[in-house]
Amino acid sequence: MRAMRAMRIDRTLRSVARTGVLPVLLVAAAATAGGTATAAGPDFQYVGQDDKVHGLSAPRGCVAVEGGGGRAVTNHGRATATLYREPHCAGAAVAVLRPGTVTPVRPYFASVRFSVTG
Repeated sequence: MRAMRAMRIDRTLRSVARTGVLPVLLVAAAATAGGTATAAGPDFQYVGQDDKVHGLSAPRGCVAVEGGGGRAVTNHGRATATLYREPHCAGAAVAVLRPGTVTPVRPYFASVRFSVTG
């Protein structure tokens, strides 16, 4: 029988999880046994207004948000993600998320533009 290792969650991710807006699936996808948050799947994950976890792998340009982004976001890709309330990345930005960001987002976003920083 294999022993189960305890999972350690990054301090930032843990504090966001305590706010009650980050579902367990999103936390589990971002946590590793080594204690740092890393992507274990899609580069960009968010909880939609439909209460489902959505993910995008290697996103580029402007992307429509399926399910309407409305709660928590993780950006583990190499690109900066700029969230917009309007479709087609129009209007004022709701938030700008650098690579490695894990944060709640309110009230919602409808599209996101990915641009490589560097």
